[in-house]
Amino acid sequence: MKSELYIARRFAFKPRSSSKPTFIVFIAVAGIALGTAALILTLSIVKGFSSQIENKLIGFSSHFQIRQAEGRFFYPLPADTVRLGGIDNVSSITPFMEKNVVLQSKGDNGELIQPAMLKGILRQSPPAFLKESVIKGEWLGGEESSSLQILVGQPLAESLQLSPGSKLMIISTTGQSSGGLIDGSESIVDLLSAMDIELATVSGIYETGLNEGFDDYMVIADLAAMQRFFNADKVRISGYEVMVHDIKDLDATSRAAVDLLGYPFYGYTVYERYNNLFEWLKLQQNITPLLIITITVVAVFNIISTLLVLIIEKTKEIGMLGALGLAPGKISGIFLSQAFLIALAGILAGNLLAFGFSVFELHFQLITLPQKNYFIKHVPIQIDLFDYLVVSCVVGLLTLFFAFIPARVAAALKPGTALLT
Repeated sequence: MKSELYIARRFAFKPRSSSKPTFIVFIAVAGIALGTAALILTLSIVKGFSSQIENKLIGFSSHFQIRQAEGRFFYPLPADTVRLGGIDNVSSITPFMEKNVVLQSKGDNGELIQPAMLKGILRQSPPAFLKESVIKGEWLGGEESSSLQILVGQPLAESLQLSPGSKLMIISTTGQSSGGLIDGSESIVDLLSAMDIELATVSGIYETGLNEGFDDYMVIADLAAMQRFFNADKVRISGYEVMVHDIKDLDATSRAAVDLLGYPFYGYTVYERYNNLFEWLKLQQNITPLLIITITVVAVFNIISTLLVLIIEKTKEIGMLGALGLAPGKISGIFLSQAFLIALAGILAGNLLAFGFSVFELHFQLITLPQKNYFIKHVPIQIDLFDYLVVSCVVGLLTLFFAFIPARVAAALKPGTALLT
């Protein structure tokens, strides 16, 4: 062991009066540990929050959708699926159908009516998060039922006073577009003849935490059953939902898919469709650098003040080392070594603290959030070892860099003056 490191360890962790670290060193280690843990937890929570919301949005609408202009229904061609599947980055292609409808149920005080979007998906291969979000009842039943089996979001179920097994009416139009708009000039008879009324049964109630435009608006049904109830030919769809392997090439893959199918097809990614939500997530992430800078500055001043106090405490020892012929560079190295030891102890403790808290919270989920505001019930944490490594390196390097100031102060002390202090 080098002499500087040995003396630094003695100075910092084995003072003359006791075998325990001095109080000031303990405070310095604790300060760096808390700062390191705070930095890691900030990154873990921000990443976890963004990841959960992004996964939910992708679960509802895939990485990108391909539709026809004006929202028209169209006949899916096997050749189109084969051509789309030939794109390198495409991992899966699933058809879907969407239809604007009005839901009518019988409540305690009369009829209850709510607008909704009825979406048909493949019952056998649903998004995993959506199937896991069913909190009452069960997943969609078979398509041969006498009524359409649907999943309803918790807020919508509360508005319509629905529970698993409840019956309700689904009112839509027979128009080609998913909106089913009727020209205002048409007569009442034409309007009534264009209406399509079907009986539905609530198979289950789901809750994803995405309230506005999702849980309070989106009704899920089996695609084949929905086609059977609303389409005489049973085969038309609204479009394709496409998942990709590499999210980084999402825009290029979406453009390639649209170019491959040609007019009247168009596509948009999940980031384009829900741009306002993703901009909100970016705002959360933009605050992170400010928090990191603030905590790092605190850690830096903490180590500088600690070393200055240690220099004052060890002034006579510094003078004695100088009198014995120890070069100023060696004395500077002692206090840089002290900074290294203190930073190492603090960083290790901070990593253990952050990891322990993350695992504890992921397991017990004690910290809750208002789901209507944050779209999730519990604090989301994503453990990324890369974050631990980056934060540890940054804190360690900054600590050593700014420790050079008090180290130079110690090296500048004159032996005679120091011994007489």
